[in-house]
Amino acid sequence: MSENEMSEEGVLEDARPPSATCFAPALADLLRTVADPALTEDLALALLKHADLPSEVLEQLAKNSNALKTRKVRIALASHGHTPRHVSVPLARQFYTFDLMKVALSPGVPADVKVAVDDILIARLEMVTVGERLTLARRASGRVAAALLLEEENPGRKNDRQNGRKNDREHHHQAKTAEAVARATRVMRCALENPHLTESLVIHAVLERAAGAALVHAVAQHEKWSRRREIRAALLRTEHLSLARALEFSREISTARLQELLSSSPLPAKIKEQLLRQKNETT
Repeated sequence: MSENEMSEEGVLEDARPPSATCFAPALADLLRTVADPALTEDLALALLKHADLPSEVLEQLAKNSNALKTRKVRIALASHGHTPRHVSVPLARQFYTFDLMKVALSPGVPADVKVAVDDILIARLEMVTVGERLTLARRASGRVAAALLLEEENPGRKNDRQNGRKNDREHHHQAKTAEAVARATRVMRCALENPHLTESLVIHAVLERAAGAALVHAVAQHEKWSRRREIRAALLRTEHLSLARALEFSREISTARLQELLSSSPLPAKIKEQLLRQKNETT
Protein backbone atom coordinates (compact mmCIF):
# COMPACT_ATOMS: atom_id res chain seq x y z
CA MET A 1 0.00 0.00 0.00
CA SER A 2 1.40 3.42 -0.91
CA GLU A 3 1.61 6.33 1.52
CA ASN A 4 -1.21 8.04 -0.39
CA GLU A 5 -3.44 5.04 0.20
CA MET A 6 -2.90 4.91 3.96
CA SER A 7 -6.19 5.00 5.84
CA GLU A 8 -6.80 7.19 8.86
CA GLU A 9 -7.13 4.03 10.91
CA GLY A 10 -3.68 2.98 9.79
CA VAL A 11 -2.25 6.26 11.06
CA LEU A 12 -3.88 5.73 14.43
CA GLU A 13 -3.36 2.03 14.92
CA ASP A 14 0.07 1.29 13.45
CA ALA A 15 2.30 1.88 16.46
CA ARG A 16 4.88 -0.77 15.60
CA PRO A 17 8.36 0.48 16.48
CA PRO A 18 10.74 0.76 13.53
CA SER A 19 14.02 -1.12 13.39
CA ALA A 20 17.11 0.62 14.71
CA THR A 21 18.61 0.93 11.22
CA CYS A 22 15.59 2.26 9.33
CA PHE A 23 15.11 5.39 11.39
CA ALA A 24 18.22 7.05 12.73
CA PRO A 25 18.42 10.58 11.26
CA ALA A 26 20.03 13.33 13.29
CA LEU A 27 17.70 15.28 15.54
CA ALA A 28 18.69 18.54 13.90
CA ASP A 29 17.73 17.19 10.47
CA LEU A 30 14.38 16.03 11.79
CA LEU A 31 13.67 19.39 13.36
CA ARG A 32 14.41 21.16 10.08
CA THR A 33 12.21 18.73 8.18
CA VAL A 34 9.12 19.14 10.39
CA ALA A 35 9.57 22.92 10.54
CA ASP A 36 9.63 23.26 6.75
CA PRO A 37 6.46 25.09 5.56
CA ALA A 38 6.56 22.89 2.45
CA LEU A 39 6.24 19.68 4.50
CA THR A 40 3.67 17.49 2.74
CA GLU A 41 0.88 15.54 4.37
CA ASP A 42 2.36 12.24 3.17
CA LEU A 43 5.77 12.95 4.66
CA ALA A 44 4.27 14.19 7.95
CA LEU A 45 2.16 11.03 8.25
CA ALA A 46 5.15 8.84 7.36
CA LEU A 47 7.18 10.46 10.13
CA LEU A 48 4.35 10.16 12.64
CA LYS A 49 4.16 6.41 12.05
CA HIS A 50 7.47 6.05 13.91
CA ALA A 51 6.74 5.31 17.56
CA ASP A 52 10.19 6.49 18.70
CA LEU A 53 9.92 10.00 17.24
CA PRO A 54 11.40 12.42 19.82
CA SER A 55 9.02 14.75 21.66
CA GLU A 56 11.06 17.78 20.50
CA VAL A 57 10.30 16.89 16.90
CA LEU A 58 6.61 16.44 17.62
CA GLU A 59 6.45 19.78 19.40
CA GLN A 60 8.15 21.45 16.46
CA LEU A 61 5.72 19.81 14.05
CA ALA A 62 2.85 21.23 16.09
CA LYS A 63 4.16 24.71 15.29
CA ASN A 64 4.03 24.06 11.53
CA SER A 65 0.66 25.62 10.74
CA ASN A 66 0.79 24.52 7.12
CA ALA A 67 1.30 20.86 8.01
CA LEU A 68 -1.46 20.99 10.60
CA LYS A 69 -4.04 22.16 8.08
CA THR A 70 -4.90 18.53 7.33
CA ARG A 71 -7.16 16.57 9.66
CA LYS A 72 -5.14 13.35 9.35
CA VAL A 73 -1.94 15.01 10.50
CA ARG A 74 -3.65 16.64 13.49
CA ILE A 75 -5.16 13.31 14.55
CA ALA A 76 -1.92 11.41 14.07
CA LEU A 77 0.04 14.03 16.01
CA ALA A 78 -2.42 14.01 18.93
CA SER A 79 -2.35 10.19 18.91
CA HIS A 80 1.43 9.84 19.02
CA GLY A 81 2.77 8.40 22.24
CA HIS A 82 5.54 10.99 22.59
CA THR A 83 3.52 14.11 21.79
CA PRO A 84 3.63 16.40 24.86
CA ARG A 85 0.33 16.73 26.69
CA HIS A 86 0.31 20.51 26.24
CA VAL A 87 0.28 19.86 22.49
CA SER A 88 -2.08 16.87 22.18
CA VAL A 89 -4.88 18.04 24.48
CA PRO A 90 -5.40 21.50 22.87
CA LEU A 91 -5.33 19.77 19.47
CA ALA A 92 -8.00 17.33 20.65
CA ARG A 93 -10.34 20.17 21.61
CA GLN A 94 -10.60 20.98 17.90
CA PHE A 95 -11.62 17.45 16.88
CA TYR A 96 -15.01 16.10 15.89
CA THR A 97 -16.78 13.55 18.07
CA PHE A 98 -15.51 10.39 16.39
CA ASP A 99 -11.98 11.74 16.04
CA LEU A 100 -11.92 12.19 19.81
CA MET A 101 -13.13 8.63 20.24
CA LYS A 102 -10.37 7.29 17.97
CA VAL A 103 -7.66 9.20 19.80
CA ALA A 104 -8.89 7.98 23.20
CA LEU A 105 -8.84 4.36 21.95
CA SER A 106 -5.47 4.58 20.20
CA PRO A 107 -3.11 2.17 22.02
CA GLY A 108 -0.06 4.43 21.97
CA VAL A 109 -1.70 7.45 23.62
CA PRO A 110 -0.57 8.06 27.23
CA ALA A 111 -3.16 7.31 29.91
CA ASP A 112 -3.42 10.90 31.16
CA VAL A 113 -4.06 12.17 27.62
CA LYS A 114 -6.75 9.52 27.12
CA VAL A 115 -8.46 10.73 30.30
CA ALA A 116 -8.31 14.34 29.10
CA VAL A 117 -9.70 13.41 25.67
CA ASP A 118 -12.49 11.40 27.31
CA ASP A 119 -13.32 14.42 29.47
CA ILE A 120 -13.63 16.60 26.36
CA LEU A 121 -15.94 14.06 24.78
CA ILE A 122 -18.06 13.60 27.92
CA ALA A 123 -18.53 17.36 28.19
CA ARG A 124 -20.03 17.34 24.68
CA LEU A 125 -22.50 14.50 25.17
CA GLU A 126 -25.52 16.78 25.50
CA MET A 127 -24.79 18.23 22.08
CA VAL A 128 -24.27 15.05 20.05
CA THR A 129 -27.00 13.46 17.95
CA VAL A 130 -28.84 10.25 18.80
CA GLY A 131 -26.93 8.40 16.08
CA GLU A 132 -23.63 9.59 17.50
CA ARG A 133 -24.71 8.56 20.99
CA LEU A 134 -25.46 5.05 19.80
CA THR A 135 -22.06 4.76 18.10
CA LEU A 136 -20.28 6.12 21.17
CA ALA A 137 -22.23 3.78 23.42
CA ARG A 138 -21.07 0.81 21.33
CA ARG A 139 -17.48 1.77 20.57
CA ALA A 140 -16.13 4.54 22.83
CA SER A 141 -14.05 4.07 25.96
CA GLY A 142 -15.53 2.62 29.12
CA ARG A 143 -15.60 6.04 30.78
CA VAL A 144 -17.66 7.50 27.95
CA ALA A 145 -20.02 4.52 27.98
CA ALA A 146 -20.50 4.92 31.74
CA ALA A 147 -21.17 8.64 31.29
CA LEU A 148 -23.82 7.82 28.69
CA LEU A 149 -25.54 5.51 31.17
CA LEU A 150 -26.09 8.49 33.46
CA GLU A 151 -26.66 10.99 30.66
CA GLU A 152 -29.62 8.98 29.40
CA GLU A 153 -31.28 8.66 32.82
CA ASN A 154 -33.96 11.35 32.41
CA PRO A 155 -34.47 12.00 28.69
CA GLY A 156 -37.84 13.69 29.18
CA ARG A 157 -36.41 16.38 31.41
CA LYS A 158 -33.39 16.80 29.13
CA ASN A 159 -35.70 17.23 26.16
CA ASP A 160 -37.51 20.08 27.94
CA ARG A 161 -34.23 21.73 28.87
CA GLN A 162 -32.94 21.60 25.31
CA ASN A 163 -36.19 22.93 23.90
CA GLY A 164 -36.19 25.76 26.47
CA ARG A 165 -39.95 25.43 26.97
CA LYS A 166 -42.72 22.88 27.53
CA ASN A 167 -44.79 21.66 24.63
CA ASP A 168 -48.08 23.48 24.18
CA ARG A 169 -50.11 20.32 23.87
CA GLU A 170 -49.93 17.65 26.55
CA HIS A 171 -50.33 14.70 24.18
CA HIS A 172 -47.54 16.03 21.99
CA HIS A 173 -45.34 16.39 25.04
CA GLN A 174 -46.09 12.82 26.11
CA ALA A 175 -45.32 11.50 22.64
CA LYS A 176 -42.01 13.34 22.57
CA THR A 177 -41.14 12.08 26.03
CA ALA A 178 -42.00 8.48 25.11
CA GLU A 179 -39.82 8.79 22.02
CA ALA A 180 -36.96 10.18 24.09
CA VAL A 181 -37.29 7.36 26.62
CA ALA A 182 -37.17 4.77 23.82
CA ARG A 183 -34.03 6.37 22.38
CA ALA A 184 -32.44 6.56 25.83
CA THR A 185 -33.18 2.89 26.45
CA ARG A 186 -31.42 1.96 23.19
CA VAL A 187 -28.38 4.02 24.10
CA MET A 188 -28.28 2.56 27.61
CA ARG A 189 -28.47 -1.00 26.32
CA CYS A 190 -25.68 -0.34 23.83
CA ALA A 191 -23.52 1.22 26.54
CA LEU A 192 -23.96 -1.84 28.78
CA GLU A 193 -22.67 -3.99 25.89
CA ASN A 194 -19.62 -1.79 25.33
CA PRO A 195 -16.51 -4.04 25.40
CA HIS A 196 -14.50 -1.37 27.24
CA LEU A 197 -16.99 -1.02 30.09
CA THR A 198 -15.69 -2.48 33.36
CA GLU A 199 -17.31 -3.75 36.53
CA SER A 200 -15.95 -0.84 38.56
CA LEU A 201 -17.42 1.68 36.10
CA VAL A 202 -20.84 0.01 36.28
CA ILE A 203 -20.72 0.03 40.09
CA HIS A 204 -19.74 3.68 40.13
CA ALA A 205 -22.58 4.53 37.74
CA VAL A 206 -25.36 2.80 39.71
CA LEU A 207 -24.16 4.36 42.95
CA GLU A 208 -24.08 7.90 41.53
CA ARG A 209 -26.71 10.24 42.90
CA ALA A 210 -27.95 10.84 39.36
CA ALA A 211 -28.62 7.12 38.83
CA GLY A 212 -32.33 6.41 38.58
CA ALA A 213 -34.72 3.52 38.18
CA ALA A 214 -34.03 3.03 34.47
CA LEU A 215 -30.31 2.43 34.99
CA VAL A 216 -30.76 0.26 38.08
CA HIS A 217 -33.34 -1.92 36.32
CA ALA A 218 -31.22 -2.18 33.18
CA VAL A 219 -28.16 -3.35 35.12
CA ALA A 220 -30.18 -5.65 37.40
CA GLN A 221 -31.66 -7.41 34.36
CA HIS A 222 -28.50 -7.48 32.25
CA GLU A 223 -27.32 -11.00 31.44
CA LYS A 224 -23.65 -10.21 32.08
CA TRP A 225 -23.58 -7.52 34.76
CA SER A 226 -26.39 -8.88 36.94
CA ARG A 227 -24.32 -12.01 37.61
CA ARG A 228 -21.39 -10.14 39.15
CA ARG A 229 -21.32 -10.43 42.94
CA GLU A 230 -19.99 -6.92 43.59
CA ILE A 231 -22.51 -5.37 41.22
CA ARG A 232 -25.32 -7.21 42.99
CA ALA A 233 -24.04 -5.80 46.28
CA ALA A 234 -23.95 -2.31 44.77
CA LEU A 235 -27.51 -2.64 43.45
CA LEU A 236 -28.68 -3.52 46.96
CA ARG A 237 -27.41 -0.08 47.98
CA THR A 238 -29.72 1.69 45.53
CA GLU A 239 -33.30 2.76 46.16
CA HIS A 240 -34.74 1.53 42.86
CA LEU A 241 -34.02 -2.20 43.03
CA SER A 242 -37.19 -4.29 42.81
CA LEU A 243 -38.15 -6.69 45.61
CA ALA A 244 -37.81 -9.72 43.34
CA ARG A 245 -34.27 -8.79 42.31
CA ALA A 246 -33.31 -7.80 45.83
CA LEU A 247 -34.43 -11.21 47.13
CA GLU A 248 -32.49 -12.96 44.38
CA PHE A 249 -29.29 -10.98 44.89
CA SER A 250 -29.31 -11.25 48.68
CA ARG A 251 -29.36 -15.07 48.70
CA GLU A 252 -25.64 -15.43 47.99
CA ILE A 253 -24.61 -12.71 50.46
CA SER A 254 -23.75 -13.55 54.05
CA THR A 255 -25.99 -12.27 56.82
CA ALA A 256 -23.29 -9.96 58.18
CA ARG A 257 -22.54 -8.48 54.75
CA LEU A 258 -26.23 -8.06 53.97
CA GLN A 259 -26.82 -6.21 57.23
CA GLU A 260 -23.86 -3.96 56.44
CA LEU A 261 -25.17 -3.19 52.94
CA LEU A 262 -28.71 -2.51 54.10
CA SER A 263 -27.60 -0.26 56.94
CA SER A 264 -26.70 2.46 54.42
CA SER A 265 -29.09 1.45 51.65
CA PRO A 266 -31.97 3.75 50.61
CA LEU A 267 -34.15 0.72 49.80
CA PRO A 268 -37.66 0.98 51.30
CA ALA A 269 -37.86 -0.28 54.90
CA LYS A 270 -40.35 -3.03 53.96
CA ILE A 271 -37.95 -4.49 51.42
CA LYS A 272 -35.08 -4.40 53.91
CA GLU A 273 -37.19 -6.19 56.52
CA GLN A 274 -38.20 -8.88 54.04
CA LEU A 275 -34.62 -9.44 52.92
CA LEU A 276 -33.40 -9.90 56.50
CA ARG A 277 -36.36 -12.11 57.36
CA GLN A 278 -35.64 -14.37 54.39
CA LYS A 279 -31.97 -14.53 55.33
CA ASN A 280 -32.78 -15.50 58.91
CA GLU A 281 -35.18 -18.20 57.72
CA THR A 282 -32.58 -19.79 55.47
CA THR A 283 -29.70 -19.77 57.97
